[in-house]
Amino acid sequence: MKTEQKETGFLGHEGARLYYETAGTGYPLLLIHAGIADSRMWDEQVAVFAEQYRVIRYDLRGYGATEVPAGPISNHADAANLLRHLHVEKAHVLGISFGGLVALDFSLAYPELVASLILVAPSVSGQKPSESELQFSDEENAYLEKGDLAGATELNLRMWVDGPQRTPEQVAPAVRERVHQMQMHAFNIPMPEEAEGIPLTPPAILRLNEIHVPTLLMVGDLDIPARLALVDELASAISGAQQVLISGVAHMVSMEKPEEFNRLVLHFLGQLAGSDLTRTTN
Repeated sequence: MKTEQKETGFLGHEGARLYYETAGTGYPLLLIHAGIADSRMWDEQVAVFAEQYRVIRYDLRGYGATEVPAGPISNHADAANLLRHLHVEKAHVLGISFGGLVALDFSLAYPELVASLILVAPSVSGQKPSESELQFSDEENAYLEKGDLAGATELNLRMWVDGPQRTPEQVAPAVRERVHQMQMHAFNIPMPEEAEGIPLTPPAILRLNEIHVPTLLMVGDLDIPARLALVDELASAISGAQQVLISGVAHMVSMEKPEEFNRLVLHFLGQLAGSDLTRTTN
């Protein structure tokens, strides 16, 4: 087993700093968290993955310890700048939910930096939201307009942690509590009025045929139907993509079934070991 080498730091200047952590040595593996969490959601993955890879996790804008600057923000450019800051020439990229959207956009905007993609219940830029997702957004906005952060957080837990087929009592309390803490923290991060996201243009949903790296798709069978359908669509559109359905979990697959998740990720990456894609380590 390799000695785990850890590093924490910030990229950028005061007021626009991006928080990151690295652990381990070997081929780089970038982890991009969900939109109801922050980089702490990967606590059950980092030590395991760091035995074989140089694991990089970070907080997206508006999450964790990362700051939100006034002005334009590009999540996929942030990912590229972080890898370049860490002198990474190419990395495996793993993203879940909104992090999957960022990972997919990043792979299209900077294909030279991506060795493979692992997308877990991803959102996709340019994809029309389902009726259930639109209803969720309306309800969340109503809570936020009233300043009811606790209500908005519980709504997110019901939608994205419990899923439509379970009650809160059917989900591990520790998982719900951890997501609750991360989501509440995100809701309390100040957002400058001038902050504006820069979308990928054209969006990813129109460019799936441009993905030419090995791709693994994962989703829980208790997730919302629209997300299951979207993963099926991605599996058909991305050449050579592998697809895995995880039983007994909803959206937060890696947190609810970390051992199975870790095994599947390592198996997929192990299939790529020794290929031309992964001979250079950073």
